[in-house]
Amino acid sequence: MDNSEKRKARGAFFTPPEIARYLCDWAVRKPCDAVFEPSCGEASFLLAAGERLRSLGANPLLWGEQLQGVEIFDTSARNAEVLLQDAGFDARVSVGDFFEHEPPITYDAIVGNPPFVRYQNFTGAARSRSMEAALAQGVRLSGLASSWAAFVVKAALHLSPGGRLALVLPAELLSVNYAQEVRRFLLRRFARVRLIMFEERVFPGVLEEVVLLLAEGTGGASCLEVHQTKDVGSLASVDVAEWVQHTPSGDKWTNALVAEEAFATYQGLIDDRFEQLRDWGRPYLGAVTGNNKYFSMSRADAARHGLTDEDLVRISPPGARHLRGLTFTDKAWKQLANEGSRCLLLYPGANPSPAALRYIEAGAEAGVSSAYKCRVRSPWWRVPLVEAPDLFLTYMNHDRPRLVTNAARAHILNSVYGVRLADGRRKIGSDLLPIASLNSITLLGTEIVGRAYGGGLLKMEPREADNLPLPSLTRIKACEQQLRKARPRIAGALRKGDVAAAVEAVDRIILADIPEEDLNALKLAREILFQRRRARGSGIEN
Repeated sequence: MDNSEKRKARGAFFTPPEIARYLCDWAVRKPCDAVFEPSCGEASFLLAAGERLRSLGANPLLWGEQLQGVEIFDTSARNAEVLLQDAGFDARVSVGDFFEHEPPITYDAIVGNPPFVRYQNFTGAARSRSMEAALAQGVRLSGLASSWAAFVVKAALHLSPGGRLALVLPAELLSVNYAQEVRRFLLRRFARVRLIMFEERVFPGVLEEVVLLLAEGTGGASCLEVHQTKDVGSLASVDVAEWVQHTPSGDKWTNALVAEEAFATYQGLIDDRFEQLRDWGRPYLGAVTGNNKYFSMSRADAARHGLTDEDLVRISPPGARHLRGLTFTDKAWKQLANEGSRCLLLYPGANPSPAALRYIEAGAEAGVSSAYKCRVRSPWWRVPLVEAPDLFLTYMNHDRPRLVTNAARAHILNSVYGVRLADGRRKIGSDLLPIASLNSITLLGTEIVGRAYGGGLLKMEPREADNLPLPSLTRIKACEQQLRKARPRIAGALRKGDVAAAVEAVDRIILADIPEEDLNALKLAREILFQRRRARGSGIEN
């Protein structure tokens, strides 16, 4: 039986009828248009396309040639045919894998909602076929690519000259690294590429953010056109005159969410007085234990097992809630330890103490040693520590990524990144980079270089963190005395949770000569991206 859990596992989410209707009304222009739906599920798009053809006066005798689809699951394909016949459409739905399907004709319109299957579950022969299909179009996809990426590329292969592609895609199209080749392909293949973005989630019960892709014509789009609307109910009011043109910047399309003038100001300031995090130092992931509950512990846990300081190292507790200020001090670490936080990590020497040996034996009996990360290292109980960082960088946030000085010299687990600052920058960077990063350019930059996930979460992968814009060494040296003088006031604002006041104080120093109009445009751009994420989340801070 095909239930919702099985459909979710294969990435199948049934499309709201308003979206199917809108895309088909856009894609189907003439009564003779031939329409194809890959991975058609239960034919929501073919049904909408049939209604569109009917309204245009199409000949019902030709619908078998004009309305076609393919579906890999036999039950869904048969259900689709029944639904189409009940609606009066004699359409053809083939059973098979779209990546092996070779339609006998090309189509004027290809419409649909490709399955969103993550790379972890998109494996084996299915992945190989998808990669081959994309490569046939000259697109080499990363091994991290989800299933939808190859669907987009192969679908374009079956369009007639001047044909139209109308698809529901995950919003990660805009930003993720593996979609870079898809973004380039779309601009290379089509004469016009448009995206519709929603302020609210449009798939009930699904956190995945989506965009609507509308691509048409052949060859060389010079820009991307974007329209933002509230929800599916407002699609009917989309007006061609409201489309905004954006020239892609770099490898991402995230800037399409920002006003063109504000992005130009942002880019100009980055070029003039900002650097990237990679210029300051190297971000890296904290230690991976394989079982945080076993390896990290409180003082009370350590005492209960008889573990001593020789068996343990100090760590920043798992998570990032405690990293709210400018500095993580020794005093702050001790306070967390006294409050029962997991501030210690099992890390015996070459000859573990008797207490450590007993703890290790108990862990083996409990199955800890059989966890993947444990069984592939020797000895299994020795966590591969990374060097204690100069700075912490939180990389999964509902509010903002945070740079925090590691004055406690604590080691880190993989819930945060560490930053080891470059020689010649360590002293001033450790002292002032967490303060200087609280500016409107860096806050906007985090939204642009990072990626938004369901629930309103902003995440930065290591390569994205490398690109985080930060005030340059030259700029910080020029503002050093002002930043040091403002430090107590900024720290106080952060303790009160008043990030806006802290940012305003830093802007007055780092961006003091920027016209107020430009600064307000930067703040508005960041606020739009920030609120766009929050609209999908629960408002929970991490």
